Amino acid sequence: MKKYNIAIAGATGLVGQTFLQVLEERKFPIKNLYLMASSKSAGKIIKYRGKDIVVEELDENSFDKEIDIALFSAGGEISKKFSPIAASKGVVVVDNSSAFRMVEGVPLIVPEVNPEEVWNHNGIIANPNCSTIQSVVPLKVLDEKYDIKRIIYSTYQAVSGSGFAGIKDLEDGLEGKAPENYPHPIAGNCLPHIDIFLENGNTKEEQKMIDETKKILGRDVRVTATCVRVPVLHSHSVSMNIEFKKNIDIEQIKKDLAGVKGLVVEDDVKKNIYPMAINTKGRDEVFVGRVRRDESVENGINLWVVADNIRKGAATNTVQIAELLIAGNRGRNL
Repeated sequence: MKKYNIAIAGATGLVGQTFLQVLEERKFPIKNLYLMASSKSAGKIIKYRGKDIVVEELDENSFDKEIDIALFSAGGEISKKFSPIAASKGVVVVDNSSAFRMVEGVPLIVPEVNPEEVWNHNGIIANPNCSTIQSVVPLKVLDEKYDIKRIIYSTYQAVSGSGFAGIKDLEDGLEGKAPENYPHPIAGNCLPHIDIFLENGNTKEEQKMIDETKKILGRDVRVTATCVRVPVLHSHSVSMNIEFKKNIDIEQIKKDLAGVKGLVVEDDVKKNIYPMAINTKGRDEVFVGRVRRDESVENGINLWVVADNIRKGAATNTVQIAELLIAGNRGRNL
């Protein structure tokens, strides 16, 4: 099997560390691995497959060496600066920030939903928002069969979505300390405030879900969202209310969902079985349950969707995109 030279930008962050874990678990064929981070983290030693790798400072010359694919999770501003530099030198960047998601000509990919888009890139591929990723996995099959009319998202997002800083705020808050990352305490609280507020009243996180859903599904479906940070360490939960144009049958919808790759249906309320954040940490699948009819509209349903936001919502989805790239690399340049 051919092996590839891989770089990770943001290697010391929460998602960057999970990149390494997922790459090793999935036995990604790596020839050389380059770990990059800010000057503050340069010089740190990270072990990968029994080998010590020194973290180097990410700069304008980092991609002068031979690199096939770079996985970025270093923040939007870093991505905006360094992703084009990498792409100009023949590297394919898979970026986990929001910097390029809605840029025309940049594919926004969830491998279970739109893998065919992977080759429509000009050197940069975007990884969607964590909550969007887990939502579109069940949405794709339902849209194809029943023609979605409207989607209402309500999210319950774990503090790990804010990285180590979010986890620290929750842990500190449980000890009565003031928050440093969030504007209000998160311990014992829910914050309907993720990212900045926009002029239309949405937060940036809500707008991401709205815009990215349309781009991934490939059409201008009606979408609205309310995104809430909750005092949970790992895994995002999303309540989805979906209205269709075509007639539906709940039992058939459960069968449709059960046939989706990467999706696990947990739906037996008589036995109190439904997806929960506490059970999905460390898992790469998307879990769906509480599938039921919304009787307030003619063809509506409610779903409860849960996934590990650092795994499937970030690192695993990014690595899956890289796997698509090498699976399709038959003599062509990455």
